[in-house]
Amino acid sequence: MPKIRVLVVDDAVVMRRLVSDVLSRDPQIEVVGTAPNGRIALQRIPQLNPDLVTLDVEMPELDGVATVVEIRKTYRRLPIIMFSTVTQRGAVATLDALTSGANDYVAKPSNVGSVLEGISRLQNELIPKIKALCPQFGVLTSLSGEAVSAVSLIRSSTTIRSPIVKPVGVVCIGSSTGGPTALAELIAGFAEPLQVPVVMVQHMPPIFTKMLAERLCKASAMPCHEAEDRQLIKPGHIYLAPGGRHMEIMREGGTVRAHLQDGPPENSCRPAVDVLFRSVVAVYGSAILGVILTGMGQDGKRGCEMIRELGGQVLAQNEATSVVWGMPGAVVKAGLADAILPISEIPFEICRRTNAKQPIVNSLIHAN
Repeated sequence: MPKIRVLVVDDAVVMRRLVSDVLSRDPQIEVVGTAPNGRIALQRIPQLNPDLVTLDVEMPELDGVATVVEIRKTYRRLPIIMFSTVTQRGAVATLDALTSGANDYVAKPSNVGSVLEGISRLQNELIPKIKALCPQFGVLTSLSGEAVSAVSLIRSSTTIRSPIVKPVGVVCIGSSTGGPTALAELIAGFAEPLQVPVVMVQHMPPIFTKMLAERLCKASAMPCHEAEDRQLIKPGHIYLAPGGRHMEIMREGGTVRAHLQDGPPENSCRPAVDVLFRSVVAVYGSAILGVILTGMGQDGKRGCEMIRELGGQVLAQNEATSVVWGMPGAVVKAGLADAILPISEIPFEICRRTNAKQPIVNSLIHAN
């Protein structure tokens, strides 16, 4: 079986060597070259023909964001993983890169106790993402490290199994790899605030979720908050779980509030979609619309099982518009999805099922 050919781009010699050494230990990956900045990387891509590029965010001559823009002019499908520092500046630049066409990101090892710990983090975080973004090589790897046959996933187009619209009291959304871009498109598709609250988990570290919430707020007809502990959950508002903390919702008397907790990761994630969905089920019962978007692994599958068991509804993003069809694919494969849709049609379906005003563009599409 051919190996996944990777080009490593970073201005720091130590980081280039570290990443190259970690990747070279995996029998399915080959580092075909390195570059110290984006300008040289653009010269080496046609020479080396890599299957994937790892790209530092902050570099001289041509930084990561500008390099992504240039790569996408010629190579629309070449997977790109950004390397970012967990700082406000790094978060902003990473979100810019994702918006410009990067597929995913990995936080650079920092504040680790040893080189071995840094290596371990790269092995656990970077290698699974490389394999997930290159499924043509036959193996997908979940966040837990579980290998999944690429041909075993169900391929799907637009499918709506349940035309019956049931009462909905809350919309809960889960996403991971490719999620920031998918969420931006979804949220921008609402013509006006929904009549119910929206609670979301996007797998991201601290700082990143705050920046993401601020961006979504600017693009949305609804206020979007990085959730705070005991914050009141109100209709027409969006609440995003903060990086590094699980978010649950709990009923207190006649109100519903967010509850943040630091329990162990689930599905190797914190925040985890399953934690949020489980709490939503306890509060809203069957009056739930769950939405699973692009992402690695199977986080959210168990939560969707619970939603369906109580009579709630589930939407899943289709494979064609997902960066990685892991999370939605697991839901579809388990037979839990009431509708399997491209990301552009999900806002319409959410509005239809919550009796909200439908986006004009999507309404015209469906009318035809």
